[in-house]
Amino acid sequence: MDRNIRTVEDVLTLLDGLFAPEADRWTAEGASWWDGFYADRSKPVPFFVAKPDENLVSYLDRGLVTPGRALDLGCGPGRNALHLASAGFAVDAVDLSPAAIAWAAERAREAGADIRFRCGDAFTLADTELNGPYDLIYDSGCFHHLPPHRRISYLALLDRSLAPGGHLALTCFAAGEMGSELGDADFYRQSGLHGGLAYTSESLRWIFSGLSEAELRRMHDEGPESPHFGEPFLWTALLRRTDRP
Repeated sequence: MDRNIRTVEDVLTLLDGLFAPEADRWTAEGASWWDGFYADRSKPVPFFVAKPDENLVSYLDRGLVTPGRALDLGCGPGRNALHLASAGFAVDAVDLSPAAIAWAAERAREAGADIRFRCGDAFTLADTELNGPYDLIYDSGCFHHLPPHRRISYLALLDRSLAPGGHLALTCFAAGEMGSELGDADFYRQSGLHGGLAYTSESLRWIFSGLSEAELRRMHDEGPESPHFGEPFLWTALLRRTDRP
């Protein structure tokens, strides 16, 4: 007889188990899926390019965010972590995939960038190896790979790790353009994330209603000759923590 649920985390872990490993890509069990994804660096994957997100560049150029301590969630090959380091941030970068971290660390060595890379689940590492609070938490594509119940963990991570007055900068799939538009409950009935969850602007504003909105817009379309990455099927959001400790 299985009677192991006593805490909220126990419930979240049980719900994690409803997803097949290949769909449950945000957890340590899904790291092997991402390793396979990153194995061929020559694949025509848009975010394999060594270019920072255009919205991140814009935030810095306009002074909406200023150098401090930054955490890059789901850093992949490190393109945004490198840009943050070059702009004067002290950067921690985390990803589930050892292959992605190895690629990002290689790029950092080539650029002479001092970035602290960590491999693993950010929700777990936040209590052990990620040394917040951070002035900027940057997430380019991690949030839309979370199953619905892990939004609770995501908001808890922000509560623990985002400094008062700090910013969350987020890019995620836009409804009508990319990602699944199934209702939250349907993901549990079908035991899969269907490539990632799409969001409307209204849903993002509701989920992150505890933060103050600085900007929410679609990512600009950046052509292959641009020095920046930009795909219009993504939302970009800059949100600020305005409470005080």
